[in-house]
Amino acid sequence: MAAEALANLARIGQLKVEARNPAEVLRMLRLAKTRLADSQLAHVSVDGRFASSYGAAHAAALAALRWHGYRSENRFMVFQCLPHTLGWPAHRWRVLDAAHQKRNLAEYEGYLDIEESLVLELTALVRDLIADVETLTGARH
Repeated sequence: MAAEALANLARIGQLKVEARNPAEVLRMLRLAKTRLADSQLAHVSVDGRFASSYGAAHAAALAALRWHGYRSENRFMVFQCLPHTLGWPAHRWRVLDAAHQKRNLAEYEGYLDIEESLVLELTALVRDLIADVETLTGARH
């Protein structure tokens, strides 16, 4: 069913079919891990840690999508595909979607109101996301 859902999203133009590139997937996972580590640096501002944590989430979610042979031109779509790429329930991927909305407010309107609790929640979720992508891809060391 997940493969069918992804294929349907490609049929309506929300995703693009692109052959899996295992080296690219591993690079995205490394990027996700680096950004996750950056998000935990105490000397970085809350806004900076949020940006790093969000970047880690996006890289990991995109790695999962690429593993399945798809790519999206819309950043939010990689989060919305998590039920199909990793079997994530709505309550988990919606936290990432909400972070995406906050990121957009910052990038396009200069408004960023981030609390420490959001960064901590996002960071914990990203750890799980990376672990799930590693399990999916067999990249776990």
